[in-house]
Amino acid sequence: ASAAPCPPAEVYQAVKKVWASKWNERAFLSRKACGVSDDSLHMATLLMEVVPAEHAFVLHTANPLTGNAGEVFGEVCVGLGEALVGNEPGSALSFTAAKTPGAVPIVKSLPSKPIAHRAPYTTMIARSDSNGEDLEGFAGAGLYDSVTVVPTEEQVVSYADEPLVWDDARRTRLMSRLAELAVAVEAEMGCPQDIEGCVVGEHIYVLQSRNQVL
Repeated sequence: ASAAPCPPAEVYQAVKKVWASKWNERAFLSRKACGVSDDSLHMATLLMEVVPAEHAFVLHTANPLTGNAGEVFGEVCVGLGEALVGNEPGSALSFTAAKTPGAVPIVKSLPSKPIAHRAPYTTMIARSDSNGEDLEGFAGAGLYDSVTVVPTEEQVVSYADEPLVWDDARRTRLMSRLAELAVAVEAEMGCPQDIEGCVVGEHIYVLQSRNQVL
């Protein structure tokens, strides 16, 4: 993929779509159900270059399903993270890993999300950044939109050729590296973290880390 300049007017259009996502159906109904006033929810955007992800991941340094602070819970999907954070149909590769050195990750589910999102070339993304997770009694993660300046392309995933499914050694190595990363980020930040990132070849990119709501 080659880089291309992003005209300011197109960047601004993406930013406005992120702001407008405060009023999407899921976000509005979630605030209403939790008794959170519209005025208390503030929306900002982060402008970032899109990394041409082969795989995207979300890591919780304390298992959110069990509350076990000694165990990492991770999810990985093919392509950009929209299929993962947007709660699209199908499952991600999900796994747990104890935080003890040398612990072998345990696969909880294999990936089955039918669609992967990919950027046609290097562009920018306006990522939503709200104070939703800081409001008492309201978990705002995943409710708001992140918008690429150039629309992403949807591709059907061929799991017959996907190493996350068929290459046990490569899958285990990736899960181990992600678990080690999660432990390191948590140690640096001083509390459990909710981490988003992606993988390109042998390189792992951390795109965002925030305090995990337990």
